[in-house]
Amino acid sequence: MKTRTGLSVSRREFLMTSGALIVSAAAPATSENAVAATAATDPLKPALVPGELDSWVAVLKDGRVAAFFGKVDLGQGLDVGIAQIVADELDVAYEKVTVFQGDTANSCNQGGASGSFGINVGAKPLRNAAAEARRILVESAAQRLSVPADRLTVSDGVVSVTGDAAKKVSYAELIGGRFFNAKVEWNKQVGNFMDINVRAKPKQPSEYKVVGKSFPRNDVEGKVFGTSDWVSEVRVPGMLHARVIRPERAGCDPVKVDEASIRSIRGARVVREGNFLAVVAPREWDAVRAAKMLKVEWSASKDPFPPMDKLYEHIRAAKTVKREEPLKKGDVEAVIKTAARVVEAEYEWPFQAHASMGPGCAVVDPRKGRATLWTGTQKPHYARDGVAKILGLPPEEVHGIWVVGPGSYGRNDAGDTAIDAAIVAKLTGKPVRVQSSRAEGIAWCPKGPAGVHRGRAAFDASGKVIGYDFNSKGFSRLNVNSNESDPGDTLGGMEIGMTLKPQDAFGTPEETYGFDNKRLGWEVIAPLLARSSPLRTSHLRDPVGPDIHFASEQFIDELAFAAGEDPVAFRLKYVTAARDAAVIRAAAEKAGWQPRPAQRSRPSGDVLTGRGIAYAQRARTIIAAVAEIEVDRRTGRIWGRKFTVAHDCGLIINPQSLRYTIEGNVVHGLSRVLF
Repeated sequence: MKTRTGLSVSRREFLMTSGALIVSAAAPATSENAVAATAATDPLKPALVPGELDSWVAVLKDGRVAAFFGKVDLGQGLDVGIAQIVADELDVAYEKVTVFQGDTANSCNQGGASGSFGINVGAKPLRNAAAEARRILVESAAQRLSVPADRLTVSDGVVSVTGDAAKKVSYAELIGGRFFNAKVEWNKQVGNFMDINVRAKPKQPSEYKVVGKSFPRNDVEGKVFGTSDWVSEVRVPGMLHARVIRPERAGCDPVKVDEASIRSIRGARVVREGNFLAVVAPREWDAVRAAKMLKVEWSASKDPFPPMDKLYEHIRAAKTVKREEPLKKGDVEAVIKTAARVVEAEYEWPFQAHASMGPGCAVVDPRKGRATLWTGTQKPHYARDGVAKILGLPPEEVHGIWVVGPGSYGRNDAGDTAIDAAIVAKLTGKPVRVQSSRAEGIAWCPKGPAGVHRGRAAFDASGKVIGYDFNSKGFSRLNVNSNESDPGDTLGGMEIGMTLKPQDAFGTPEETYGFDNKRLGWEVIAPLLARSSPLRTSHLRDPVGPDIHFASEQFIDELAFAAGEDPVAFRLKYVTAARDAAVIRAAAEKAGWQPRPAQRSRPSGDVLTGRGIAYAQRARTIIAAVAEIEVDRRTGRIWGRKFTVAHDCGLIINPQSLRYTIEGNVVHGLSRVLF
């Protein structure tokens, strides 16, 4: 199985090209035979809409299968899992399935990466589509072979009569290179939860032959040897290189620009609209030089940010603009007032950048009422919509092509560069490539929200927790949205005067602790700077999960300590869901956890060892992790010696991909904790 990215041919062209199709992200690429085949075929091809089976799956002339996936893989092997699911439902070999992802010309908008939903939600329409395609093909074979469909069996894309293998017909003979022209029922949801209903019944897990096996990822070799397409390598004839100029201090606008200051750089010029300021040049290094040399007078700084050491005081004192209590059971305040003992704790979480392994890059090519976008953002369909708004084009006239970039979970600078490129392309009428620098990417990308998390718990005289209150207060996780469909959510859009429509949202812990009286709440405060802020806030990977569960699980440990109970035993005492309890037990048992009550004596020695456990839910997956660490008291060095993770995500499509995903999560989590 191969995954195609950076492809800029239509579904029709792909279908009609049964040989190897070699494309480059350097420019819109088509093969001559594909173009010729397109010209000779019926122009009344099915529309690219979720209600058409052809929008999801196709059989090529030689029997290979194409699956069109409206999400993208950012390193978990998501595309491999999709290919396995499609292969099983269609009864073809895994190696015959090609997954096309993140291309707006051949896939529907399934919400982009949103990795937590990639398989358990995003795979559903592909699974249903493959099952329906098999049903249609088997019924067609029944007519061709003049036997009832229930007498047919399928093996690697060949339909044969049970007991008479000589009577057979292949998928390629039945439909290869043509469209199904079959309607399916769409749930009318765009994004993560897009799904279709079909007449066919997908297979039971007991029938799977491909799902459950470990197939290797397809992207590793190309990344290691540098042979894969990379968004920063996209080049288009006649393209200009652009660098966007932003102030060194937040809250400043350009007052005066000395265009003569870059006159010595051949081909360099200034591009400006409102407070949006950029330089362009035919050569990239000249654009870099121009960005450094351009003399700009900025307005006085409004200095909107408190000193870093005063950040949490600001959060505590700031007026709440929105508060919600998603869970409220019993009367927490009443039991706290009458409790035998009350335990309280607060946890502080800073702003955090995504800090992807490289800065953002995008190319926009406007040509006579149409345009093409190459982007590394995690949500290319939404980025396409944002670029269309900037260019004043219908979304269907902008072709968004996802090309692998340096990572984009949550919201980094990848989406901002797409809108920046669109603005410059509109103002120049030329293809434009925008490349951020490392410093710009870190400084100006949206940040995970800072917050203060407060826990309170009431104990009765027997040591039972009878009241539990957990509240998070901080900046909204949706001050800017996590996609770029509205340019007002991007720096460039704000700078040209487009309206920012912030949302106030945070979140609460996802767990099943069954305290008799329980309240989970959150409150959001206003942003420090309303527009064009380097501290505008958005998702940090899992939407605020890292900070919320850092705090809530730390507080559970505080309660176990106060009760004099073992942390694992304490959790099992109050968790109400059987699956959650099983995951906690599995992690503890695999780690060789030895129960012991809270240790109250101060340990001695220079090198100390410790262990801890935490558990959480996320997107229908339950996870528990045991950490074993070592601390050198003399130097402060912390060494994460061993991590044991129990992970219940339901049916496992690819064990190896899941293992690598978990290992990556541990590494990234440990990196954020330590550094």
